[in-house]
Amino acid sequence: MNNISETVAKILLELNAVTLSPKKPYRYVSGLLSPIYTYCRVLMAYPDKRRLIRDFYTETIEKSGVSFDVVAGTATAGIPHAAWIADKLNLPMVYVRGKAKDHGKENLIEGIIKNGQKAIVIEDLVSTGESAINSTKAVRSAGGEVSHVFSIITYGLQKAQQNFADNNLNLISLTTFENVAEQAQNLNYINKEDLQIILDWTSDPTNWGKKMGFE
Repeated sequence: MNNISETVAKILLELNAVTLSPKKPYRYVSGLLSPIYTYCRVLMAYPDKRRLIRDFYTETIEKSGVSFDVVAGTATAGIPHAAWIADKLNLPMVYVRGKAKDHGKENLIEGIIKNGQKAIVIEDLVSTGESAINSTKAVRSAGGEVSHVFSIITYGLQKAQQNFADNNLNLISLTTFENVAEQAQNLNYINKEDLQIILDWTSDPTNWGKKMGFE
């Protein structure tokens, strides 16, 4: 675990942006049961922490060596981070709606993306990757080029890895589900037994609830 990953994991746990509940799992909108719930939007309430996350984003982006002209945020969670990153880098920013407006110019992308411009996509959480991929497709359809997605945390699911590969995308995340869970044990949020239960979820999230006896 590198310094950025460890620090980000600690921040997410400290602010309850990530909560772990292996004994009483969360049920997602999809119906899936999970021992983790992530709500990175709480970072907006803490200026010092959000600036730190922004700086970790920009440092990680710089280290990746990717060339880009525009910062694109996913709606809605990626928008504030994209704005802060674009502001620090003095670059244009756009954001991609979940669906096109049904009035006016019926925009799917808000802002200006020019044909041939290179963009990076900013997401907060990657689970299956569908949100970031949909934003990528919108930017590409508008004539932009996208090769990289950057996120605060990824669950590291096989489905996401396959989705990104299928869409010729590289995902770079500041931290991972596994790193957060391990840090949670180190900080005594959970015990060793809980850690294993939590980590088991990533290998088979669809059947994890049944395997654990929750359904």
